[in-house]
Amino acid sequence: MSATRTSSAPPAPSRPVTGPRLQVDWTLCEGRGHCFEMLPELLGEDPWGYPIPRAGNLSRGMAVPPHLLPHARDAVVSCPRLALLLRED
Repeated sequence: MSATRTSSAPPAPSRPVTGPRLQVDWTLCEGRGHCFEMLPELLGEDPWGYPIPRAGNLSRGMAVPPHLLPHARDAVVSCPRLALLLRED
């Protein structure tokens, strides 16, 4: 399991957020739960074990705050189905 961190929803941005965006490829995701265990600040779990965003939309991409970027990269690398993507456009 991962180290325990306090989970809280990020504040709603007052302006559009740019930078890295977290996405899920739903054709690959099997709801194993690694991503929301590693990134509880951004992701929750639905009743079937699939990740749900605490804010934003995982299909279109959810903004990742700079202080969570290392954790987001770890979650992407740890996804057993390679369903989690980090777009750094």
